[in-house]
Amino acid sequence: MLSDTHCGPLPQVGISVPTGNGKTRRGGRARAGRSRRRRRGARKVSRRTTLVWVSFVVAMSLVVGLLTLDDGGHTGGFLIATNVSTLGAQEREDPIFRIDAPLDEERWNGIVIHDLGMPAGDADRVHRLHLSYGYQGLGYHFLVGNGSGLGDGIVHVGYRWNEQLPGAHVARSAATSGEHNERSIGICLVGNGDRRPFTEKQMRSLLALVRSLQQRLGIPADRVRLHRDLAPGVTSPGRFFAAARLEEHLISP
Repeated sequence: MLSDTHCGPLPQVGISVPTGNGKTRRGGRARAGRSRRRRRGARKVSRRTTLVWVSFVVAMSLVVGLLTLDDGGHTGGFLIATNVSTLGAQEREDPIFRIDAPLDEERWNGIVIHDLGMPAGDADRVHRLHLSYGYQGLGYHFLVGNGSGLGDGIVHVGYRWNEQLPGAHVARSAATSGEHNERSIGICLVGNGDRRPFTEKQMRSLLALVRSLQQRLGIPADRVRLHRDLAPGVTSPGRFFAAARLEEHLISP
C-alpha cells in the first residue's frame, strides 16, 4: 500500500524565457501549470488517504467479526496462586471449592492425572487447542503450570470444575472413557513428562490438590489413576512422572 510520501506533486517542468541580462526566468504559464499540478496532487493525496483509512477500518471490522464468531468464548474458571499449603487445610477455606455451581459430591468418584505433552502452555492455549479437536473448550478440570505460559505451581481451576461439568480428558481408546470423563476429575500438568521431570512446585501443587479432592469427596487411593493406566498406547503423564511419590502421598482408607 502506498503511503502519502509517495504521492506528492509531479516534478515541475516550466517554460524558460530569456531575460534582458542573459538569464532565464520561468513564464507565467509555467507558474499557472505548477499551481494546477499542485492542486491535482493535493486531490490525489486526499483521495489516496481516504482509501487508506477506509481499508484500515474494513480490515479492523473483519478482525473484530472473526473474534466475535469464535464460539469458544473465554476459558472461564480462575487461578489459585501459589501457596499450596492452603489447599485442603480447612474445608471452609479451601479455594478449589469456592466455585459457582454447587459441588456435585455424588458425581465424582475418581481422579485422572495427565501431562500436556507440550513444554509450555496456559489455560487459554489449551482451551483453543481443545476447541480445534471438537471439544467444548478446555477438557481438564484443573491445569497446573510449570512457569512456561502458566506460572510455576499455579493451579488454573477450569470452567468444567467451576460449573461442575463432565470432562473431556480420557482418550477414547480407553474401554470406559465415557465413564471416566463423566465421573473422574481431570488434572493436567503443563509439560512433557516423556522428556523431563515436572517442577518441584508443580508436584507440590499436584499432591496438595489430589489430597484435597480425595478428602472432600471420599475418593479412595485406588481411584487416583494415571492416564496411561486407562488408555492403551498413551504414555501420559510420561516416564519422568514421579508415580511413586504420588502413591506415597495419597490418602488411604
